[in-house]
Amino acid sequence: MSLRIAFTASDWDVAQEARDRLEARYGDAPEETADVIVALGGDGFMLGTLHRTSHLSAPVYGMNRGTVGFLMNAYSEEDLPARIAAAEETVINPLAMRAEAADGTVQEALAINEVSILRAGPQAAKLRITVDGKLRMEELVCDGALVATPAGSTAYNYSAHGPILPIGCDVLALTAIAPFRPRRWRGALLPKTATVRFDVLDHEKRPVMADADSRAAHDVVRVDVRSEPAIAHRLLFDPGHGLEERLIQEQFV
Repeated sequence: MSLRIAFTASDWDVAQEARDRLEARYGDAPEETADVIVALGGDGFMLGTLHRTSHLSAPVYGMNRGTVGFLMNAYSEEDLPARIAAAEETVINPLAMRAEAADGTVQEALAINEVSILRAGPQAAKLRITVDGKLRMEELVCDGALVATPAGSTAYNYSAHGPILPIGCDVLALTAIAPFRPRRWRGALLPKTATVRFDVLDHEKRPVMADADSRAAHDVVRVDVRSEPAIAHRLLFDPGHGLEERLIQEQFV
């Protein structure tokens, strides 16, 4: 029985053209009945594809037709079924964000990379941080803070001087963004089971927004972040170029 492949592509011309060629060569199955979904684009498109197809059982195999392509494999039109059959699978769980706004509305979202708490005005944010119901920091004055998964630890987290986490570890990174007080605090490593609560202090003077993989919640006063083990995203990588290897490699460049 031949491999049933569903192709999906970003709006970039190079991705759309690649999709047309691959569909002509290998056919195109509906995502609901496909054995694998091939995503053509960059990392942002891969994140969107994973969110959109999380209810499906098929794994996602990405090929880079974007820019960075950290979550993607190298693009090639040759022997695609054989490459997919030989690919290594990585399973990652997203973060669940629950953000409460000043008017009482609540917004929930999932994030594969990170949930960020960001100042939304000219003044620094003031955050109170609680972990599993225990107050850990009375006041963090900063541009923001984030909670990152191992898969997302090389993205915004790394740019904010947070640690790169091995893909198999049951750890989350809590990282400050441009901390002013405590000035030298750079964050913490937390067990994957932890629930992190951010309370926004003086929110009228110092407005704050929350962001979960580009899903924004504005004028928030409280944000809860936890891992969501009930959702498992399956990614496929070419042998020797899996996510674990890429995370290690990033630490030596």
